[in-house]
Amino acid sequence: MPAHITSHPQDSANGKTLGHVNLMVDTLIANATIEDLRAITRTLLATGTPSLAASFTAAARSRLRQTNAKRIATTNGLFATGLDGIHVVPTPELQNALARARSLYGAGMGFAGLSLLSSVVKATVGLRWEPDGSMADILAVIDADICQAIQSCKEEFEGGRVNDIAAARETIGKLWAGVEESSRDVEIWGGEFPFDRAANSVECWSLIH
Repeated sequence: MPAHITSHPQDSANGKTLGHVNLMVDTLIANATIEDLRAITRTLLATGTPSLAASFTAAARSRLRQTNAKRIATTNGLFATGLDGIHVVPTPELQNALARARSLYGAGMGFAGLSLLSSVVKATVGLRWEPDGSMADILAVIDADICQAIQSCKEEFEGGRVNDIAAARETIGKLWAGVEESSRDVEIWGGEFPFDRAANSVECWSLIH
């Protein structure tokens, strides 16, 4: 004879039902595909209240701080020499670094994301690449990433989440120095400067003045 299942409404008050629901949700999270989780998250944020989105990004920032996502151990593996022995190509490690930068500035940690992108810009100095190809394509993407990170920085600053203005200015200053160094380096070997939009965005931002 099947076991009799009873309902305990009082469990809602003492948290037992909530714990059971959380266990089921955790089971979903642990087993759903990344595509499903992204779709669920986007739907939840699109249909939820503004406070839900704020709580989501706050939780994301907390997690990213815990995992120290703003650090790059080394920039040596971001690019590799191509088959011709002269020009470089991007590596999977670069894609990983860019993904981390996007997570940071997407969560509202613009200056942390920008710092990581500055390291990538600095790593391109002294390298050469084909005018058409995977390297030129990814540099255009990085240029756009920097612009988006700067917008995130502005929102972080205007939202009152920048506690150290000097450190923020230093981050912008390092990016500007890297962009200028890249411009000079590319001019020497006759390449096309890849960070025009980023340079314009930094130059127009009053925080660095």
